[in-house]
Order: sequence, then C-alpha cells, then structure tokens
Amino acid sequence: MPEGDTVYRTARHLNAVLAGRQLTRCDIRVPAFATVDLSGETVDEVVSRGKHLLIRVGEYSIHSHLAMEGSWHVYRPGTKWRRPAWQARTILANAEWIAVGFQLGLLEVIARDDERDVVGHLGPDPLAADWDADEALARLTSDPFREIGLTLLDQRVIAGLGNVYRNELCFLGGVLPTRPTGEIGHPEKLVDLAHRLIMANRDRVDRTTTGTLRGATTWVYRREAEPCLRCGTSILHGRLGDSDLELRDTYWCPRCQT
Repeated sequence: MPEGDTVYRTARHLNAVLAGRQLTRCDIRVPAFATVDLSGETVDEVVSRGKHLLIRVGEYSIHSHLAMEGSWHVYRPGTKWRRPAWQARTILANAEWIAVGFQLGLLEVIARDDERDVVGHLGPDPLAADWDADEALARLTSDPFREIGLTLLDQRVIAGLGNVYRNELCFLGGVLPTRPTGEIGHPEKLVDLAHRLIMANRDRVDRTTTGTLRGATTWVYRREAEPCLRCGTSILHGRLGDSDLELRDTYWCPRCQT
C-alpha cells in the first residue's frame, strides 16, 4: 500500500534516471493535459512531499499521486513492461530510460510556481529535510476531541502517514484508535515515534514495523483474529472515519491498547 515511504523511494528512483537529462518523449494520457509536450526540456529534479510526487521540468511540475493502485516503473528502451499499456497514464523518456506512471490516482501539469496550491496544505513531512516536530505536535494536538486514529491519518497533520502507520502507531503508543487526541499522554512521543518509524522504512522495499522481515512484519495491521505478538489476545478489526476522512480499516489489541 503506497505510503510516504513508498513515494519517497519512488521519487528517489525517478530522480536517479530523469534528473539532468533531456526528455525525448512526454506522453500524458489525461484528457485535460493530453496536449502538453515537454519534450526537449530537461528534468531538474523529482521530489516527494508526503504522498505527492513532483517532477520538475523547466517552468512546470508534473504532479502525481499514487492513491491506492498507482505506481511508477522505470525501464530501459525496448524492455517489456510489467503492466499493460492501457494502464499507463504518462510516459516520460530520455535517451537511456523510460519512466511510466501506471493507474495514477492523480496526474496534472502545473506551473512550478503553483506547487504550493497542491501541497501547501500538507503537514510536516517526516522524510523531508525541513521536518518540523514542533509544528507536527501543534497540528496533532489542535483538535483534542478528534479520535487519534483520524488525526494520524489526516495529511494536514503529518504528511505521508497512511493506514498502516496509523494502526501501528496506535498499537506502539498503547492507545485505541478511537481515543480522543487530547487524552493521549505525552503526544510528543507519538510524533517522535512516527518520525523514527517511517525513517526506518524509507530505504526498505518491504516495510516492517516489528523490526523483522521474517514472520509478522506488523503488530496489528491486517492481523484480525490473530494473536497479539505481545500478549496473545486476538486482534480486533473495525472501521473509522468522519466528515473529512472516509471509513478506513482499524486494527487493535483490546488488552495492549486502552
């Protein structure tokens, strides 16, 4: 499931093959931007912000969001694609590489000066050089009545945390996803844990929150009815959402989390 660490690695991979090279092909298969052709322009850099990806080309940025099904692949010219061509939303090529964005949840071309319009609402990014823990804490605690499981999933609070991290952070913090944020003791520890956890996974293809890639790689996420790795109690499953966030799956240990 694409979360901030996945997008971070994607940006780094794309940057390695696109940055500093001139585009020989720019095929954007979204009706509103189908006539945009940046061929001949040089890619300056590829960066991530939370779950958003920005490919900066001259005065423009190609802005994409993976959503649930999207992914970027990189190929050598003439190499067979691993996904069908009809799923491609954009193809960016230079003399050495071809980058293909498949089933992207969002794809648009914007003026680089307008990037703030699409990512300016995001909270601090734990994987960014400008990570600001104090700002993240202020946003986390701004609504003390909102459930912590919703607060952690809100990209306006901390950018890049998805449903996996939401559930795992609640377990590691010993709190139920439905606990009001204002009742969380030492919320700064939860912010620090979020930063350390996603940083630990930023260079891994296979994500783990338990510290191992052998056996269970998550404490509670998608482990409904399985025994808690700490106490043996069966993991429970539910759904949580509000007017700002759609219903998403929650998992918790009724003994370890209160």
